[in-house]
Amino acid sequence: MDFGIFTFLLQDGLNSAAIYCLMAIAIILVFTTTRVLFVAQGDFLVLGALTLSQLQLGRVPGTVWILAGLALLAFAMEGAQALRERSRRRALRAVLFCLLVPALVGGGVAWFSGKELGLAIDILATIALVGPIGPLLYRIAFQPLADKSILVLMVVATAVHFVIISLSLIFFGAEGWRTPALTDAQFALGPVLISGQVIAIIVTSLLLIVVLFLFFSNSVYGKSLIATASNRVGARLMGISTAQSGMLSFAMASAIGCVSGILIGSITTIYYDTGLVLTLKGLIAAVFGGLASFPAAAAGAVILGLIESYSAFFASAYKEIILFSLLIPLLMWRFVLAGHQDLEEEA
Repeated sequence: MDFGIFTFLLQDGLNSAAIYCLMAIAIILVFTTTRVLFVAQGDFLVLGALTLSQLQLGRVPGTVWILAGLALLAFAMEGAQALRERSRRRALRAVLFCLLVPALVGGGVAWFSGKELGLAIDILATIALVGPIGPLLYRIAFQPLADKSILVLMVVATAVHFVIISLSLIFFGAEGWRTPALTDAQFALGPVLISGQVIAIIVTSLLLIVVLFLFFSNSVYGKSLIATASNRVGARLMGISTAQSGMLSFAMASAIGCVSGILIGSITTIYYDTGLVLTLKGLIAAVFGGLASFPAAAAGAVILGLIESYSAFFASAYKEIILFSLLIPLLMWRFVLAGHQDLEEEA
């Protein structure tokens, strides 16, 4: 292996690590707030990439109809709850967030589709379409079961994953899609050319991490999420709505997944069922952080990306085996050994 190959593999590994880091952050965010091990996180990435690809072709993306269906179902559930409670405020909130906002977003995107307003507008429209899907899914599938066990919530999350990939297959088809690159720039580093798109992916990931850090450190909503993650009962006693915290965490997770899809869609072909593998790799990084620490998860993502890149060079046939085999010792290290230590301390 010469320096050129080493540098190319390093670039590829960091590129993958940036995406895995975003996946891990979203998984940890959702899990700590709602106790949902959200195995459908990668499906937001798929929806983001496929939606942007359709907008670039001048078509109305199937995401419009997915959003409309989820909005109507959520409105029916919220409306029924409002009638039972005889709450006019809840009914107005249901009309606003479950009908008006999705209708404006979906209708607006359908109206300007094919008008060639530019990549930036298409990206904003993609985020606007995919972003609300997260909180709608939480309202429909997880909020009624918020107090159930983690196992029940994981089973529901698995069911949500299969529903999303089925809808993606119906609306986008089985063929793969790519999105346009954010930049065509190339930078020379000795004998190696570094793609501007790779730099854009890494920089965007770092910016999102910084934004999330500032959000959790300085905003009231961020602190409410931290409180909910630390103690759900205590958060309720302090007047924090755990339901709203769950919706906010799912909204952030869907936005992060959408941005990840926009970034990665230009360097790899995205299919309707690509999300699960990316979620599992993000989960490995999240487990490295104990499903609690964002910095540790980011470090795990870097290690994972580099291992994947270099193992693909030396033993490409065993790349996935090597990656997913890491999950077993990581689980033992982060939970079995840590739990044993905790029991010793309590004793």
